[in-house]
Amino acid sequence: MAEYDYDVLVIGAGPGGYVAAIRAAQLGLKTACAESRETLGGTCLNVGCIPSKAMLHASEYFDAAANGAMAKMGIKVTPELDLEAMHGQRLDAVKGLTGGIEFLFKKNKVTWLKGRASFEDAHSVTVNGEEVTAKNIVIATGSSVTPLPGVEIDQKVVVDSTGALELPKVPGKMVVIGGGVIGLELGSVWRRLGAEVTVVEYLDQILPGFDGDVRKEAAKIFKKQGIAFKTGTKVTGVTVNGGKATVSVEPAKGGDAEQIEADVVLVSIGRKPNTDGLGLDKIGLELNQRGQIETDHSFRTKVDGVWAIGDVIPGPMLAHKAEDEGIAVAENIAGQTGIVNHDLIPSVVYTWPEIAGVGLTEETAKEKGEIKVGKFPMAGNSRAKTNHEPEGFVKVIADAKSDRVLGVWIITSVAGTMIAQATQAMEFGATSEDIAYTCHAHPTHSEAIKEAAMAVQGKPIHV
Repeated sequence: MAEYDYDVLVIGAGPGGYVAAIRAAQLGLKTACAESRETLGGTCLNVGCIPSKAMLHASEYFDAAANGAMAKMGIKVTPELDLEAMHGQRLDAVKGLTGGIEFLFKKNKVTWLKGRASFEDAHSVTVNGEEVTAKNIVIATGSSVTPLPGVEIDQKVVVDSTGALELPKVPGKMVVIGGGVIGLELGSVWRRLGAEVTVVEYLDQILPGFDGDVRKEAAKIFKKQGIAFKTGTKVTGVTVNGGKATVSVEPAKGGDAEQIEADVVLVSIGRKPNTDGLGLDKIGLELNQRGQIETDHSFRTKVDGVWAIGDVIPGPMLAHKAEDEGIAVAENIAGQTGIVNHDLIPSVVYTWPEIAGVGLTEETAKEKGEIKVGKFPMAGNSRAKTNHEPEGFVKVIADAKSDRVLGVWIITSVAGTMIAQATQAMEFGATSEDIAYTCHAHPTHSEAIKEAAMAVQGKPIHV
């Protein structure tokens, strides 16, 4: 039998890769992880989920101080923005967390191979000119920003999500191309800090893939906050001149073109799998039409000994999906049974208020059969009302015959935390009645989930 340097080699140290490496090591496998960044944690920790939350959280405080929310509660302040300090606390958060993963690698005896890995054959890769062999190789290379054809990102005037986190000053006018999660989150940060923000979205509504009611309500809330929207609109070009940009747009279905001036343009039209330079041709691994690597239920590719997880395979490009797959793939390699329920991957938008959903939208659920829907407004929730957060709702979608919960959608300040309860209930096959008859602490935002579940039977108390 061939002798290998490692039992498991993971390519990529993002949320999927680093978790797979740690789990494999915990299960007694000799493990290495190849990563070319100076720090571990991938896009998520370095330039994605984590730093964006640091800026969202800080900008919420500024907004509350600047726009009267604090004054309403008897706290009179006149805030002054120290953008450098705000960026400083963002960098501190990233440094602490990426350093934490490095510590976990050492603790679990995972070898970090610094550099890009490229396949030589199914059991060997080259990292920094050195050949390394492994019995099992896991591809966890993540994704990167989808470019907009003909638009050059200079990270000064035309930025992607990475550049949008690091702007040295608040832009006067900002145009966000793409009304998805990333565009809305980063647009919100700069809107709160004083920028005039316009979001241009090709589809008729923002937040593709989310429940219809959520999309409508979110648009209403963001407009009230001062974000302008141009939906059903196509960007035909961006020109930069003297440190300013001109964005050319026209209606997606045809019509008169117009131009929007901006100090900063954020391109956030999606992400694409990172497979370039992996040498997949050397092992005979082809990509599907969307540039993804196909795997079976256990995350095996069609090449024996090669596995893949996270943003490079089909499914939502979310850190927590990749993490769950990282644990599962390590367990499968170790001969255990690692499973991910891809029907129950929650989605969260960390705007104010937060937006979260899990399972089916009402539209998709209707296509599959007869349903019952219960909805409860946060205006009827005592905690939300006391906190001056009356906006939003909880919506529970259940199968009309079995009462099994098919989807839950939430808009409120702590929706991202609340969605965990719904996901867990659905993982256990809960009916709306199960949720309705579970005692929820009072006064909490979570009571709205109970009331929405009661509304499925047509009997909420506080409406």
